[in-house]
Amino acid sequence: MTKRSTALALLASVAMFVVSTTDVQAQAGRDYIYIVGSSTVYPFSTVVAERFGRGGNFKTPKVESTGTGGGMKLFCDGVGVDYPDISNASRAIKASEIANCAANGVADIIEVKVGYDGIVVANSRKSEPVTLSRRAIFLALAKVVPGAEDGTLIPNPYQQWNEIDPTLPAEDIEVLGPPP
Repeated sequence: MTKRSTALALLASVAMFVVSTTDVQAQAGRDYIYIVGSSTVYPFSTVVAERFGRGGNFKTPKVESTGTGGGMKLFCDGVGVDYPDISNASRAIKASEIANCAANGVADIIEVKVGYDGIVVANSRKSEPVTLSRRAIFLALAKVVPGAEDGTLIPNPYQQWNEIDPTLPAEDIEVLGPPP
């Protein structure tokens, strides 16, 4: 079993656990699992939700991409058909979020680590191979970087790779990812 299929199986198991241990189906107004959270986890969650819906007697879960913090807020806002059953996150739940949950009657939270985020640095096969240092990657991605003169932090001025290291190509630094 691959890591991805293991993660999908685990998420499906968690979803089945939620269905079997909550009174969602007994509550009027909703007969499906409601999932919110991380835009990074969203593509995987939707695949699991679709397979879950096709593979059993339950409706396909509703999955919304709200971001990790937004999902945690919605999840912790209360209990019942108006609130999510699961919050996907790209990080562990914070103590402040647990406190917010408790204040709103959300108890017995189960946290399950399904996988890890990853970063891919890619280069076209048509381009010359490039060797990037950790420093170059940091300087390309950081919001603020050390200033040249006194080391104070300044807004990242780098637009092209060769501005970071003259041995790198004069190509734009491009960062692709999920929406903010």
